[in-house]
Amino acid sequence: MKTLNIIVKGLSLFIIINLLFTILQPEIGRLSAYNIIFPGRERLPFGENSAKAYNLSLFDLNAMFASHRIDGDQKQADEFRVILIGDSSVWGTLLKPEESLAGQLNSANISACGKNVTVYNLGYPTISLTKDLLLLSHAIKYQPDLIIWLTTLEAFPLEKQIASPLVANNQESLLRLANSYRLKVDSNDPAFNRDSFWGSTIIGKQRALADVFRLQFYGVLWAATGIDQIYPSDFTKAQTDFKVDQKFHEFEPPVLDENSLAINALETGMDLAGDTPIIIVNEPILISDGKNSDIRYNFFYPRWAYDQYRALMVAQSKINNWNYVDLWDAVPANEFTNSAIHLTPRGETQLAEKIEPVITTVCR
Repeated sequence: MKTLNIIVKGLSLFIIINLLFTILQPEIGRLSAYNIIFPGRERLPFGENSAKAYNLSLFDLNAMFASHRIDGDQKQADEFRVILIGDSSVWGTLLKPEESLAGQLNSANISACGKNVTVYNLGYPTISLTKDLLLLSHAIKYQPDLIIWLTTLEAFPLEKQIASPLVANNQESLLRLANSYRLKVDSNDPAFNRDSFWGSTIIGKQRALADVFRLQFYGVLWAATGIDQIYPSDFTKAQTDFKVDQKFHEFEPPVLDENSLAINALETGMDLAGDTPIIIVNEPILISDGKNSDIRYNFFYPRWAYDQYRALMVAQSKINNWNYVDLWDAVPANEFTNSAIHLTPRGETQLAEKIEPVITTVCR
């Protein structure tokens, strides 16, 4: 009987704890050893081979930002704080942190508005304006003086918006943005990963909780080595020869329908930033001179679609009074690595040289 009572009490306590966890949904991700026991990361955590990269992908935005050095850097009176948001090209695929755009801008020792510029890399792999917006909504609390939003046409199709796993697993955060601003979101979109009651319990969230703790563990190895991604000695170069194909997602020539593009996400970003200036940068792309390059610039883009996109961005920027910079052809084709948007260290240097004067324009 005594054993039975212990079992019953144990089960009751377990049920109560699970119910409280489900109701309260404590933000475990805010508890972090980063910026306390070991340094904050230079970029948001992302990785597919944790054992070699000392990194992993997770969907807890609190844990992601708590691991970043921006969370531990108290803003100084003489600091002009710049945050970069965008895709894997901003995050720095195949690049060491110091080789990324943020790293190179920081090494340039830029001054703006009489203050020292500090640039934070808040880019994240996967291409989606809504993913960028989600990260911006968390980044704004760090009091940036300037937001540089690097993007490209591939981030605009509506079908790409929730396809990013980070977005698909953060429905509540996205719906809060929709309620507070003018973001258009279909709450019933099947791409969202919704938690059931069971999924909201400790047991249902055991993978997510384990990821938060694994991130702390890999922080020790990252701090000791500086490694946060795999750097292969060889990789497949970006494609430069193409089939005769004029299609871009569901779009076919001659018209790129702007109603099927997530321009609304950019509008929401402007609302969210408030008085903090945003500079939208059309990031460099590989411009091929290979087979059928008269039809396609690269793997992503047929020429007709990309040319219309560039014209559309100029028009939208004038209508909405956006600060827009088009750097699509700023880097030669030989300075791209495994993708039509990923740059070599030298390519990043060339891009940084174009971005540097853009930063100082906000002070004029």
